[in-house]
Amino acid sequence: MTNEISLLKPLGYQRKNSCGYCKSATGSSSFYMSCDNMRVDHYQELMDRGWRRSGTLYYKPDLPRSCCPHYTIRLKASEFRSKKDQRQPLNRWNDFVLGPEYRRQAAILCPRSREEKRRTRDKFELLTAVHKADYDHVKRPVSKRTGQPIEPAHRFEVSLEGDGFSKEKYGVFIKYQVEIHKDPISRWGEKAFKRFLCSGLDRKILKIDGKTLKLGSYHQCYRLDGKLVAVAVLDLLPHAVSSVYLFHDPEYQQWDFGKMSALREIALALEAKYEYYYMGYYIHSCIKMRYKGTFSPSYLLDPESLEWCLFDENYRHELDKRTYVSLSHDRIYGPPGEHIKEHSDQASALPAANANASDAPETTKERSDTYDDDQDLEFDDAPSDEEDAEIPEGSLFDYDIPGVLTKEEVKGLDLDHWRLLVRNALVELEDLRGWEDWKIDDPGSIKGIAAEMIAATGPELLQNSALVLF
Repeated sequence: MTNEISLLKPLGYQRKNSCGYCKSATGSSSFYMSCDNMRVDHYQELMDRGWRRSGTLYYKPDLPRSCCPHYTIRLKASEFRSKKDQRQPLNRWNDFVLGPEYRRQAAILCPRSREEKRRTRDKFELLTAVHKADYDHVKRPVSKRTGQPIEPAHRFEVSLEGDGFSKEKYGVFIKYQVEIHKDPISRWGEKAFKRFLCSGLDRKILKIDGKTLKLGSYHQCYRLDGKLVAVAVLDLLPHAVSSVYLFHDPEYQQWDFGKMSALREIALALEAKYEYYYMGYYIHSCIKMRYKGTFSPSYLLDPESLEWCLFDENYRHELDKRTYVSLSHDRIYGPPGEHIKEHSDQASALPAANANASDAPETTKERSDTYDDDQDLEFDDAPSDEEDAEIPEGSLFDYDIPGVLTKEEVKGLDLDHWRLLVRNALVELEDLRGWEDWKIDDPGSIKGIAAEMIAATGPELLQNSALVLF
């Protein structure tokens, strides 16, 4: 059944002559494809190969040819250790919601035991702190004076809802984009909002290894006294909670919903046993992205080996010196200078934004200082139809792009039995007339199109998916 498989529309490659992060004209490069019904297991696989989504558009940056390389970053929820500056916004918010009078009376009527005080002294319990001010978790002891339950100063509720459209969500989003990001209202009509944040992965509930998992795209809605104040857009995947976007009412900007929502999403991963928390892309040259790396211990996806590397001080030091870093490549080819030159020679088939970092006028650290911004940059820079885009000719296999299978590796896969959707029917590729004569490095043939798609997305997508050309 076609509703049980991912229908993948052809791969594209785009080079842009501008950058939304560093404001330079050096440019960025990325793959892109579209899929209206991506399976959650397929998206998990894509994320672990460096892909992200924006609505139904999926894209993977080509790191060496981009001025601001996007590195996939993730955290194992069970290993998370919070820092003081991450805890403070949550503690401040809890105190605001509960209010001083409630906290005073509750301390008298519901005193903590010595054992509890001893257990929590100098210790931050994430799940307890995250839910401390949630109305459903707030204790409401009865006042001896009035005989009535003591209520907190505000009623704070957080709910996990489907990613559907509502006027309420749209109204908060528009205020956020206009006041925080200075976007013109004309940029974000209802259709654009729906396409960007209300057209995610299909939702389902599965029981896996005795646990119940919600899967698909959701909106985690924050309401204060019944008013929607923030929305976190999330993808819930077989092994991960993935943060897509966060927007909030600018009236509450002082409360730092960014850090609060990250803690709540890590808590969600822990409570529902999703294992990992993905924060999107980490861009070292963008100061406003640096906060992602402070959620420790974080790991960056190596763009070439696709292994997860601990993002420690040594890794940060390397990113300070050069924008493109592959630790696996460094281990094989030696010191950074040799690595950069060797990769530059291999990458010459495409215009390279950062092919030879030794020629760059600035280090990454200097560039991040130069291009610091007063606004949070939360958009991942997805491909677009801008007029300045360039689409290189020739086969993908000529370009030596990190994380993409080689021609020889694709030859070893069973492309013959991959499927093509033709007039609502699925046809195996080997049944197409001329299939045996086509070459996988001919981008004008269906075999070439299929080979490039699997090379970029990975062999796991050969199962339960089909190619759609029209």
